[in-house]
Order: sequence, then C-alpha cells, then structure tokens
Amino acid sequence: QVRLVESGGGLVQAGGSLRLSCAHSRPTFNSYAMGWFRQAPGKEREFVATIARGGSTYYTDSVKGRFTISRDNAKNTVYLQMNSLKPEDTAVYYCAAVRAGGIYSQASSYDYWGQGTQVTVSS
Repeated sequence: QVRLVESGGGLVQAGGSLRLSCAHSRPTFNSYAMGWFRQAPGKEREFVATIARGGSTYYTDSVKGRFTISRDNAKNTVYLQMNSLKPEDTAVYYCAAVRAGGIYSQASSYDYWGQGTQVTVSS
C-alpha cells in the first residue's frame, strides 16, 4: 500500500509563492508517475500538473509558466512550486500516484491519493 503525505500549503497574498511537497512511502517511488490535482469549494477536482517517472511534465493551461512540478527520487518526494499565485488558485491540493510509465492528466488514472493540503490566496 502506498501512502502519500502532502505538506506546504497555507495562506499567501496574490503574487506570492508556495512550494507543496508530497512524500511517497515506498522505495519504488521512481517507478510511479505523480500528479497534482486541486479542488475548490463547490467545484470538481481538476488536474494541475503531472510528472512521469522519466521526468517528462505536463500542465493544465491555467498554471503554465507559473507552476513547476519536479521530483527527487532520492527523497521519494514530488514538489509543486507555485509562483505568481492568484485568488483563483485557492483550493485543496491533492497529490496522486500511479505505478506506470506514461503522462496522466485524468484523475481516474491514479491509484493512490494524499489527504490534501489547503492553499488560500488572498487578493
């Protein structure tokens, strides 16, 4: 069983930055594709970014140029660096994992999920 634990959320002013971290519990982390999703109040969960086990990345259009996903296989951790934050980025952010080699933007593709971390951007 894989356990994912997110951290790094908080309250930030518009234009500020946060870095989210997601710790993966298994030493086989480097065989997993990892993703970040978010869910705002009253809205469906939406895709934010993904990184393949080989390092390829893909982003939703609304965060391109502002967010960067990365992974450190030595630390079994995936990161989401969020810059130039906007109030519309306010949501609970979830980390997800699937033991596969592709790029995945659909929530249904992932087998494991973290508990989420709140990000609030004030205007």
